[in-house]
Formats: sequence, C-alpha cells, structure tokens
Amino acid sequence: MFKGAYTAIVTPFNKDGSVDFGNLRDLIDMQARAGIDGIVPVGTTGESPTLDYGEHSRVIEFTIDACRGRMKVIAGTGANSTSEAVDLTRRAMDAGADGTLQVTPYYNKPNQEGLVRHFSAIADLGLPVVLYNVPGRTSREISVETIMRLSLHPKIVAVKEAGGSVDRVSDILSRCRITVLSGDDMLMLPMMAVGAKGIISVASNVIPEAVAKIAHLALKEKWDMARKLHLKYYKFFCDLFIDTNPIPVKAAMAMLGLTREIYRLPLCPMNPAFKKTLHETMKKAGILKH
Repeated sequence: MFKGAYTAIVTPFNKDGSVDFGNLRDLIDMQARAGIDGIVPVGTTGESPTLDYGEHSRVIEFTIDACRGRMKVIAGTGANSTSEAVDLTRRAMDAGADGTLQVTPYYNKPNQEGLVRHFSAIADLGLPVVLYNVPGRTSREISVETIMRLSLHPKIVAVKEAGGSVDRVSDILSRCRITVLSGDDMLMLPMMAVGAKGIISVASNVIPEAVAKIAHLALKEKWDMARKLHLKYYKFFCDLFIDTNPIPVKAAMAMLGLTREIYRLPLCPMNPAFKKTLHETMKKAGILKH
C-alpha cells in the first residue's frame, strides 16, 4: 500500500513562531514536482512535540488539501495517551488522510502487551496504520514478536524502522507479512536490499529528487545506479543527524532559501561548528554551489 519515497516534512514557522502555512504549501509543491510519493506531516521532523493540539490537526488538514490528487499523506497522529492518539487519528481520517504514522508511546514506556492494545485500538478506527519504531526517542522498542502479532490486524500495514538495524528488517520480513519502510536515510538502500519498500525521509526535505530516485531505482532492482546516488549523498544523510532532528535539516533548507531557520523551544539553532560541517558537506555533494 505504501512504497517509494515519503517526506517527513518540516513545519515551517513565521518570525513570531506561528505556523507558516504559505511556506508549507511551497514546500509541498516542491515535493510533488520532485516525484515524491507522499508526505508525512507532524512527525518528529515536523516538530510535533511543540505544536499544540489545534495546530497539529490544522497542519495535517492543510497538508491533505495541498497534496490531494498528487501525493499520499500519512499523518503523524501518535501520542503516549491512547485516547489522544485515537482522537487525532479520527480527525486525520475524517480529513482524508491515506494512513497514520503511530510512534511508540514515549515516557510512560508500556510493555509489549500494552503496545499491542494501544496500536490495535487505533487500527480499529479503520485508517491504515504505519507503526513507528524509534527506540532512541521513545526508550521502548516494538519487539519483532509484537510486530508479528500486530501484522495480523488488517489495518496495520507497515512499520517505519528507525532503530538503525538492517538485521532487524530481515528478521521482521522473514517472520511476517508487513511492509517495512526505512526511517533512516543512510540505511535506506541497505534496508531496501533486504526487502524494505521505501523510506520516510528527512533528507528529501532538501534533495527530494535524489531521494525519490534512489528509492525508485531500488524498487526496480537497479542496484548499481541506486548505490552510486547513495554514496554521493551518504555523508549528507549522516550529517543531518549531527544535532537533534530537525535542527540540521532546517539549517540545510535555510542555506538553500527554502525555509526560515526558526524552531520552537526547547529546540534552537545548532552551533557554528556543526553548521560549518553541514555547509561543507552540502558543497561537496553538489547541493550547495557556494
């Protein structure tokens, strides 16, 4: 159902800190022109923790409207409260989302049975669910055994793997039928080599055409061509995580004039040394010309 390149899009802000919907539309239009298959609004890259409840839903509704007929939308509607995740997901479903990205509940650290009940309650609404395994942020991994159980639910269709393990992707795909999407740009190609069907990408905010091309070449098993592009941009993929995401990607976008480098506290601009490293990497990769 979901395959190819999806952009975990940033949430642009005005100077006063409000959401810049005009800039968001421009970014979505750029993604569509570049051949991206879908947009994932209000994930980690979209600074979901600092958007209030109303903003969260408005950004999703706006994205669905802007993408309609051009790209799919997988709405970030996860929460560490099941009732809140259900409500946000219902709103996204009513607005016309194609799916929902459901992060592992954070801070309260549910056990595996709690995870099964949490994700199942959301899937029971009827909107296709992409599980989001990102233990580095949530301190709770969705075990492969739990993914096997959840894959039996007809509306749990995919898992975004951001745990940094290609081996885990192999384990999942050898034990159950579910789509795997890479959650790490630097591991997109290795994960697709063992059976993942695409990427939910941070880097595609900056280089959407390249990310889409790598994913589409890999789906066609044109590995040599895909590998050449992967290696060209590998250092850039890595440097997008020299500071907390989405700080580096917004800095990179600002260097290209795509958005303002504005964050909401507690996120703030990265230090000059990191910014210099990122700038040099972008020059070497041909992303920046000066």
